[in-house]
Amino acid sequence: MKVLGEERRNRIIEMLSSSKVALSGSSLAKALGVSRQVIVNDIALLRTSHPELLSTNSGYIIMNANACRRVFKVNHTDEQTQDELSCIIDMGGTVIDVYVEHKIYGTIRAPLDISSKRDILNFINDMKSGVSTPLKNITDGYHYHTVEARSVEILDEIQEELNQRGYLIDTVYSPVIYEAKKYSCC
Repeated sequence: MKVLGEERRNRIIEMLSSSKVALSGSSLAKALGVSRQVIVNDIALLRTSHPELLSTNSGYIIMNANACRRVFKVNHTDEQTQDELSCIIDMGGTVIDVYVEHKIYGTIRAPLDISSKRDILNFINDMKSGVSTPLKNITDGYHYHTVEARSVEILDEIQEELNQRGYLIDTVYSPVIYEAKKYSCC
């Protein structure tokens, strides 16, 4: 059944909101009877009013409206990446993205959506494959992670653990993330 315009975009939001996993553009397109490119265009339009709508390597998701977010500035070696990510995941966090502040190019951001040991292993294996290198390497290891958790207390615990392991440089409260009303708990 083909759905048009605004009704289709409302259905996309409903589908993403009710899903516990990321939904691919292809699966949304099939369910709504349109092409994948139509979905890509709809997502671009929806993002203007839904900052919680994210693209990940496994599809589109709407982040939990009750979750809290914090940005951590960290620094570590390539060999410590798995430990850093495990620290965050083991304490109940999800690593939403990684970004660096490059002196010439500005902010360079990549979605990660790492929330499990399997996600960490897949990420580490991708890095070890030699196809690419970690984004942090263009800024001498300094980088930022947006981390989401169910509560401020969990974020505080993650922050303390990152600090104890020597990875934490600073905690950043980014106005881009916190101006969205859905993240007011942070």
